[in-house]
Amino acid sequence: MRASADAAQSSGCETDSSFEAVVGTTDDARIRDTTQALPPEYADKLFTAREQGKTEDQLRQIAVDSLARMYFRANNSRAHGLGVEFTDVERLNIQL
Repeated sequence: MRASADAAQSSGCETDSSFEAVVGTTDDARIRDTTQALPPEYADKLFTAREQGKTEDQLRQIAVDSLARMYFRANNSRAHGLGVEFTDVERLNIQL
């Protein structure tokens, strides 16, 4: 519990994912591997949702929202309005 509290308050967490960018959504449709640090607010959302018994789909949506903001939109500094949806996730690991 202490590690999740630390992540939610100060250190954040890291996602490691593998997904396929489909034809028509990018100029290079292929499997993409990413490792992305997420700020504490997303760690807090994830751990709180897990403690509340949220479903895997609900937890995945929180992870997708965080990756959309931090990875695809560069902390909302580019690609405003870009929609991100994970439909064929090969792997999604969340680490403290």
